[in-house]
Amino acid sequence: MLHSEARARAAAMLADAGIVLTPDERESIEIADFGLGDFERAGLAILVYVNTERVCAKELVLLPRQTCPEHRHPPIGGEPGKEETFRCRAGSVHLHVEGNSEIVLQPGDQFTIPPDTLHWFEAGDDGAIVSEFSTRSTDESDVFTDPRVTR
Repeated sequence: MLHSEARARAAAMLADAGIVLTPDERESIEIADFGLGDFERAGLAILVYVNTERVCAKELVLLPRQTCPEHRHPPIGGEPGKEETFRCRAGSVHLHVEGNSEIVLQPGDQFTIPPDTLHWFEAGDDGAIVSEFSTRSTDESDVFTDPRVTR
């Protein structure tokens, strides 16, 4: 799937969920395949609304059964690492968080992942849209379990 096709599909999923985007936001949707070259299996479409020194808000769009590989957000510069709250907006998402059994989020459900905690997630059969609210995002510092993953 080409990035332009993936971006259009993510924008359509967001629109179907009633999430209104500006034209600039539609164009700014990041298509992340984590360097694995199989976006439809392992990847995310990411729309960042804001990412300041203190807060971050994003939409994460996953295709059916698409996964985000296991990773953690380590401490950086004296900060404990990113704390993030996932709130499911559409579809379902299966969260796998260190120290917890599988957590299934349906629309309206949310879960907070502590800093520096291993986690990965997978969309259900209909895909998923997840709003992420977090402390500052430093995606380039994420530590992935699979050494082939790049961000």
